[in-house]
Amino acid sequence: MKKRVERNIGGKLFWIETGQIAKQAHGAVLMGCDNTVVLCAVTTAPAKPGQDFFPLSCDYRERMAAAGKFPGGFNKREGRPSLKEVLTSRLIDRPMRPLFPEGFTNEVQVQALTMSCDKTIDPDIVAMNGCATAVEISPLPFDGPLAAVRLGLIDGQIVPFPTFEQLENSELDLVVSGNMDSILMIEGFARELGEKVVYEALVEAHGYIKELCSLQQELIDMVAPEKMAYQAPPADAIYKALMKDYYDAFRAAKRTEGKAARAEACCAVRAKAAEALVIPEEEAEAMRAEGKTPLFSSELFDVAFHQFERRVVRDIILAGERLDGRAVDEVRPIECSINVLPPCVHGSALFQRGETQALVSITLGGPEDMQRVDGLFDEYKKRFMLDYNFPSYSVGECKPNRGVGRREYGHGMLAERSVKSVLPDAEDFYHTIRAISDITESNGSSSMATVCGTTLALLAAGVPLKSPVAGISIGLVKESDDDWITLTDIMGDEDHFGDMDFKIAGTQRGVTGIQLDLKIHGINWPIIQRTFVQAHTARVGILRKMMTVINRPAENISPYAPRLFRTKIDPSKIGLLIGPGGKTIRAIQESTGAKVDVEDDGTVVIVSADEASATAALDEVNKLTASVEVGKIYRGRVASIQNFGVFVEVLPGRDGLCHISELSDAFVDDIRSFCKIGDELEVKVISIDEQNRIKLSHKAVLLERKAAEGGDDGQW
Repeated sequence: MKKRVERNIGGKLFWIETGQIAKQAHGAVLMGCDNTVVLCAVTTAPAKPGQDFFPLSCDYRERMAAAGKFPGGFNKREGRPSLKEVLTSRLIDRPMRPLFPEGFTNEVQVQALTMSCDKTIDPDIVAMNGCATAVEISPLPFDGPLAAVRLGLIDGQIVPFPTFEQLENSELDLVVSGNMDSILMIEGFARELGEKVVYEALVEAHGYIKELCSLQQELIDMVAPEKMAYQAPPADAIYKALMKDYYDAFRAAKRTEGKAARAEACCAVRAKAAEALVIPEEEAEAMRAEGKTPLFSSELFDVAFHQFERRVVRDIILAGERLDGRAVDEVRPIECSINVLPPCVHGSALFQRGETQALVSITLGGPEDMQRVDGLFDEYKKRFMLDYNFPSYSVGECKPNRGVGRREYGHGMLAERSVKSVLPDAEDFYHTIRAISDITESNGSSSMATVCGTTLALLAAGVPLKSPVAGISIGLVKESDDDWITLTDIMGDEDHFGDMDFKIAGTQRGVTGIQLDLKIHGINWPIIQRTFVQAHTARVGILRKMMTVINRPAENISPYAPRLFRTKIDPSKIGLLIGPGGKTIRAIQESTGAKVDVEDDGTVVIVSADEASATAALDEVNKLTASVEVGKIYRGRVASIQNFGVFVEVLPGRDGLCHISELSDAFVDDIRSFCKIGDELEVKVISIDEQNRIKLSHKAVLLERKAAEGGDDGQW
């Protein structure tokens, strides 16, 4: 039976329906915001034997038909997920994952499909709310409701659920997920906004989240789903034995300095414990054959040891200590260097913070190198791209390389948008920019190392940034609302066994990027406030260190980078520049070796591998499109000869008459003996009449030259 709830929230009509579509799914809803509609469905399957992780998969897809469009390409059918779809899938997954019970390992698949898009708001927020609702009305154990909201900041005013056009002028693009009590996930980008402004936006976002949670709860009460019984498994005998006999030894091993040495010390304790506690595999197989569960098998030991390691790490942190001996608000040692690669790479930098290292390279290109992005909304072009790579060798592992993963896409976009707001305007620096961050070592927060390394590499490449950007990650270990501690610059174990990864990037003036991921059911406002304070202090310190290496953009771009000139012509002269069938512009490109692009507004962009050919092409464009100016001297070409004077082409397609009396300061008896067609002749524009006829004088040029030469000799 179809059920529907609706409510006006933030000036938008949100509605949820269930019971009509996708009834064989374990939970399905049709979620809408005005005329944007997303179908969300969830299914589940029993856990596989021996599975020790939660296999949650979230997939968001956009049908081009939702916006009345055809997919591009020959197939005219949607293919692999776009970057936008991957990032939205992550937005759905991240706040949902911690709300499933600890130890739950059933397979869960959440799917969202955009069915209609009115091209006003982004469907991602509708999908996030719809997927959470689908899980809530399913039999799955889930601590909902969970809702999401997007906020903008326009003319100093918070705008909920901003339209696509509003976001273009917004100082803030903030996506927040949470429940009735707290915040669970943040993904936001800003134009150097102060921490106080961002904090106030989070508080306001939570108000809209509670309204959406209330709407979801209304539907949940109508459906009244029967939830499957689930209880987290109690601590087993192996865990208790580890805590009793190996706690002190393992705690000491965890305090070993250096990632590799620490791992070696911990492995030694683990091996000793396994030798004492794990029964031989033959005995375990015999017990399984008898239908018994071997309590001390190697599989159960692995699960128990992970719980044991988590407990030890958290106890160390809660005691006010850290694995590497730092203070809780201390950043690891930082080393920076620029131009670490030859100049054929247009800019490069190496940023190292502790045992995390990012090697960043910059490539500069022309307008033709911009990335075209198509989707439900109108196609647009990107002039800045940042790609993040996380190879297995960065953590000392041996794994097959199977292409770019969702995590790499997400980290790359976080760094890209954190830096994007400080890039120069296209009018000031027209190059297309691509940054590549290769994580060559990793022990925590490689995305923020990418932000720092990208800033250094851009400055080294000569890109005039408005302000340098740095980033830092703040962690958390929380046992209760009164027993928690935040950590500056978390490393791998502190991230893995902690409860929070709160990344904040920005300049000295304010925040440019923010991302929060949790493993718990939310954080309170004092934790968020403390995080902002610690992140600001750390960020300023990192920026000071970076500025000791390079504090302003390089004076010149790499000699291997393309030279790019930009000029503006009268749009009415675009046809003149292009010529019939493109003949004129092709001739310029062939003669100079430069590439010339013309935009509809009259902007002309000239790109060449060397400055000489770019300059030559610019001169040709200027000659072809310039207007004749009175009083200016031109080097023209004699186009025709008449008895009363000669016609001289001063600009392509523009002739003027130089009367016989203006050919020389002496008497000219025969014009044809004075010059012939094709000769170059310097002439000065005397006047242009109402009929746009140009009057020229070669005599004026000669007189000016003689006067100048006479002045040099001290004569009048």
